[in-house]
Amino acid sequence: MTRIETDRAPGAIGPYSQGYVVGNFVYTSGQIPVDPANGQVPQGIAAQAEMSCRNVSAILEAAGTDLSKVIKTTCFLADMGDFATFNEVYAKYFVGKPARSCVAVKQLPKNVLCEIEAIAVL
Repeated sequence: MTRIETDRAPGAIGPYSQGYVVGNFVYTSGQIPVDPANGQVPQGIAAQAEMSCRNVSAILEAAGTDLSKVIKTTCFLADMGDFATFNEVYAKYFVGKPARSCVAVKQLPKNVLCEIEAIAVL
């Protein structure tokens, strides 16, 4: 088991890691849309989805893989009314169409609108 750490994605805001490599798989923690350069959260679902996707990508790259190798994602939305816009952004990044679960939740950390976690193959 190898812990993934990169400054190209936000650091953990609690007692967890950005991700782990276990065998031939990478497991990322859920990535909220915090810009790792300045700690800010962009406004609107499109910008937040974009940032969450970029954060997942950065962790995967630090582990030695990329978005094309993602086999499963779990997506959390604060409002299912954002589903269509979220999907438009998500589809630009996850072009391999991994298996996915997408659920609405009552609230996300820092009151963001979305969060994405992924499992990928090395």
